[in-house]
Amino acid sequence: MNSYDAYFRYNDGELTCEGLPLREAAERFGTPLYVYTERGFRERYMEIDRALDGVPHLICYSIKSNSNVNILRIMADMGSGMDVVSGGEIRRALAAGVDPRKIVFAGVGKTDEEISGAIDEKILMFNCESFEEMERIDEISRAKGTVSDISIRVNPDVDANTHHYIRTGRKENKFGIDIDRLKERGDFIRGLSGLRLIGIHCHIGSQIVELPPFTAALTRLLTLIGGLKRDGFSDIAYINLGGGMGIRYRDEEFFPIEDWAREVRGRVSAAGLKLIVEPGRYISGNNGVLLVRLLYKKRTGDRLFLITDGGMNDLIRPSLYSAYQNILNCVRREGSEVADVVGPICESGDFFGKEREITTSLPGDCLGVMSSGAYGMAMASRYNSRRLPAEVLIGVDGSPRLIRRRETYEDMIAHELVP
Repeated sequence: MNSYDAYFRYNDGELTCEGLPLREAAERFGTPLYVYTERGFRERYMEIDRALDGVPHLICYSIKSNSNVNILRIMADMGSGMDVVSGGEIRRALAAGVDPRKIVFAGVGKTDEEISGAIDEKILMFNCESFEEMERIDEISRAKGTVSDISIRVNPDVDANTHHYIRTGRKENKFGIDIDRLKERGDFIRGLSGLRLIGIHCHIGSQIVELPPFTAALTRLLTLIGGLKRDGFSDIAYINLGGGMGIRYRDEEFFPIEDWAREVRGRVSAAGLKLIVEPGRYISGNNGVLLVRLLYKKRTGDRLFLITDGGMNDLIRPSLYSAYQNILNCVRREGSEVADVVGPICESGDFFGKEREITTSLPGDCLGVMSSGAYGMAMASRYNSRRLPAEVLIGVDGSPRLIRRRETYEDMIAHELVP
């Protein structure tokens, strides 16, 4: 089951990961600190891979969820491809040893530099999101004397029943091409001699815990592919269903991975296609924790604030999405208190959780913001001129390894040009 407590548990009153007390990691490496479990990444990948056994498939880990090169190396070691959305993510994938023929390049705003670089690296395909983008890739490909393989991201107009910021499959969203418009532009696509259409792609949103949205999108894609093949697009070999499978942050239903895979396996196999899926959060989300240190306990009126050394610059999800993430004291004591867990940033929106019941805490305690493996460090910033946090990976043997050192003040200003 995809929940943080599969890897982060209390042991004799100490919150641990792979047997290592997280309080010890915080003391050794400092806070704020991201801590990840290698075993969790491996097991989540294998869970999806096993579920899809019987249908030709490529799992492309979504780098944007957690992009540390050490994490990408674990994924590459498992056989994973990569879902990238920038030239920088391509560089990260290559640095991690990923086979370029397992890289799929998505995103609505690819630059000429990024397109040219991806063509030179001979990636598997571009996921194209507009007719204008297709034209640009065609021009650059022909100038290089080559043909680029593409998949077209369509907008199936499926409601993913998730937060509106991470819902991407409706007509009002900026992503993809309306299915009906694509059907009308077959001659346009055939006229792009620098492109070869080999797949159809969709991604309807993130943190989806229900099966019906995926089933509806799959039906629409298979119907579209059948029509395109009848219209002469015989090179289509891939169906890319994107990612979006949800995890448990609080009390959400567990995503029915086996039911999803059973539906996908049968229908994709019957269509004679190869499947691509692009999980990110599902693999990384519950495999990380952000450790912060409690600095002060402040009472204002009837409200208690736990002020920590970590802020919205370290983890922005609660402020940006009003996202719920569980918060645990690394030392479990008797009794509890209800408090707002906040940071030092000069914003009222700087919080990790409001009105949370938490084990009685004392200044100096280490708190864990759970399920921070996805969109945590990847979205961190230097707001308020705060240094980027460090990252630690706990191996399957329980040994911690620093995989990103804490930024120094010199690092923070190194690229600023002062006459």
